[in-house]
Amino acid sequence: MRRIGLAVVLAVGLALAPLAAEPQQAGRVYRVGVPWIPPREDVLPLIRALEDGLRERGYGVGQNLVIEYRFADGQPERLPQLIADLVRLNVDVLVVGLNPVAIAARQATSTIPIVTVIATDPINAGLVNSLARPGGNVTGLSADSGPELAGKILEFLKEILPKGPTRIAVLWNSSTSNYDPHLKALEEDARKSSVRLVRAPVQRPAELEHAFEIMQREQARGVFILVDQFIFVQRHRVNDLARSGRLPTIWTSREGVAVGGLMSYGPSVPDLYRRAAAYVDKILKGAKPADLPVEQPTKFELVINMKTAKALGLTIPQTVILQADQVIE
Repeated sequence: MRRIGLAVVLAVGLALAPLAAEPQQAGRVYRVGVPWIPPREDVLPLIRALEDGLRERGYGVGQNLVIEYRFADGQPERLPQLIADLVRLNVDVLVVGLNPVAIAARQATSTIPIVTVIATDPINAGLVNSLARPGGNVTGLSADSGPELAGKILEFLKEILPKGPTRIAVLWNSSTSNYDPHLKALEEDARKSSVRLVRAPVQRPAELEHAFEIMQREQARGVFILVDQFIFVQRHRVNDLARSGRLPTIWTSREGVAVGGLMSYGPSVPDLYRRAAAYVDKILKGAKPADLPVEQPTKFELVINMKTAKALGLTIPQTVILQADQVIE
């Protein structure tokens, strides 16, 4: 089976400009703090990606670098205490993932530099003043992918569903407003395509079953899943419910497909963590977060789980398979 890469470059992507910075202090050991909501085993690929990126820039864990990991083990309420512990250690940089972690870190310190990796709508979230000139102590990478993502998702659904979709569900954590731009873009594209959007918001694990009952009652033919920390932790349960309802799923990250989802299309999260190492490097060499532009996604990846397609009785067209970065068989 032929597999080729898919790279989509957005004009809005902001490349990190080379900055004049102080050289690393000879013999100094730097300390980086990384708090997580999921347990360690769930984020091992992201840990490896971050450490690989740092290693490529001359940092060796246990040599000139110490990384202080803290894990909430799926319990977001533990996050403030974990971050407070890292602030007390006076780490040189905090590396944070999605908005709940970034916001908690920003509330905990206004002096320690913070590098976001997959922040959503960082301006409206109050993390930065602007993408070009963040101001304050926060910079990094945004996972915002603009309206192009919504259109591509609908395009894939049209290709893989017999007779095309007429009703598509969207599952997301409604306790955050950070996905409002994505929802608006998806609704606009759905309207243009004469597709009805079925909203299935959730905030707690107990609400997932009801959300899928809504999808079944509204006769949704597929579900688009916007991933955040809550959805990520619940990804196995989400896929179990989708399989029970024979609903094809399209995730915004590959982690949902690796555990039984049908497809994913979105930025490569491991790639974002690897690229975050460039921000850490610049800050450790003396650059100010306020002066480092926030970078947006430049590469999207398509992952297809053929086992799930077979279980759902779907035939994935060759035109879609040829676009895939990874095909799970």
